[in-house]
Amino acid sequence: MASPQPQPALDADGGPTAPFPTLGILGGGQLGKMMAQEALRMGIGVRLLSPKEAGPMQGFAGAQTGDWRDAGVLKNFADGCDAVTVESEWAPAAEARDALSEEVAVWPSPHTLRLIGHKGRQKAHLREAGLPVPDFRNCASLDEAKAAAEELGYPVVAKQYEGSYDGYGNATCRDAGDVEDAWENLSAEDGLMIEQFVDFSAELSIIVARRPNGMNRSYAPVHTVQHADTHRCHRVEAPASRFLSLSDTQVTEAYDLGEAAAEAVESVGVLAAELFLHKDGSLSINELAPRPHNTGHVTIEACETSQFENHVRAVLGLPLGDAGLRVPCAVMVNVLGQRDGRPPRAGEAFYKTLIVPGASVHIYGKPEVRPGRKMGHVTVTGANREDYFGNEADLLCDDVRRRAEKAADLIQL
Repeated sequence: MASPQPQPALDADGGPTAPFPTLGILGGGQLGKMMAQEALRMGIGVRLLSPKEAGPMQGFAGAQTGDWRDAGVLKNFADGCDAVTVESEWAPAAEARDALSEEVAVWPSPHTLRLIGHKGRQKAHLREAGLPVPDFRNCASLDEAKAAAEELGYPVVAKQYEGSYDGYGNATCRDAGDVEDAWENLSAEDGLMIEQFVDFSAELSIIVARRPNGMNRSYAPVHTVQHADTHRCHRVEAPASRFLSLSDTQVTEAYDLGEAAAEAVESVGVLAAELFLHKDGSLSINELAPRPHNTGHVTIEACETSQFENHVRAVLGLPLGDAGLRVPCAVMVNVLGQRDGRPPRAGEAFYKTLIVPGASVHIYGKPEVRPGRKMGHVTVTGANREDYFGNEADLLCDDVRRRAEKAADLIQL
């Protein structure tokens, strides 16, 4: 159980006594930028600390650059904040705990960050909580990793404990030679994880927003589609029940798993639970992320309250907004870098993207492009009509998917 944190001053209804609180954000990437945009729209003050000078938040009035592992820097940054949040599970949890534990609440808590930021601890904790996860072994040596792979049966997936996400830090191993290569490339001082390979029928994601008092709001599960070669997220389709043949029982189970996982790790703010839909129809948890997530970007245009707004509300103890869809369906496609260097100037194709019906374009403002790097995304929503039924609903989803793919393809970065 995590130790209690200092709380913002709350009124009788559980909200901050100050009408316009201030939120501190550790991190300067696109997630911090989108959190800040939602906070500022609501009149909430924002301070931001990034370890890097260049990034999507460069030029933002409330941003500062500094060593976020330095206690003095952290305390100066947090002075005057009602709460501090992070945009990454690899933010310095221990340093934040030691420097700010008596100063201001940090959400998600350092306890939650420590659990989720290490894949081995994360999976072990979920299993101990009785939640379904693929079988795995935490391995401290190459010999243990080879033995685990033999026990689980090839193929297996080797996972780096820290820093693995979105296709990075993972390797599919089909024999002992692959395990040796993975050990050389991915292992840390405490080893790596060997996990059962899941021959899934689909991947889902569910976003859960949770306040410090445990109250939560969950977004409809979405279907996620990965690039076959890199395993990075290519497309997100919302809701999953419109794009896949999911039963009501499966949808309910996805909600239950997301909310149970959020409770198990004592999440505050937004948590994403990535799920495997097995070929027998069952679900298991692949990974958790204790923050707004790429698979939740579709909520900006598709839902009554975006994941970013609900994250801001949650960490400040404010009432959560409606997480329901306001359109029948929506598709988000990531815009990935295709070259090395600086992003090119917007060309004619970019302008053509803006006239794709229903398309919303988000470019993150990253100063450097790399092949496969997420540089932005495009979301297309379906027309909100009451009379869609049967085949018409399927055709609408197909059309939205087609338009989203077309719009994203037009942006060449």
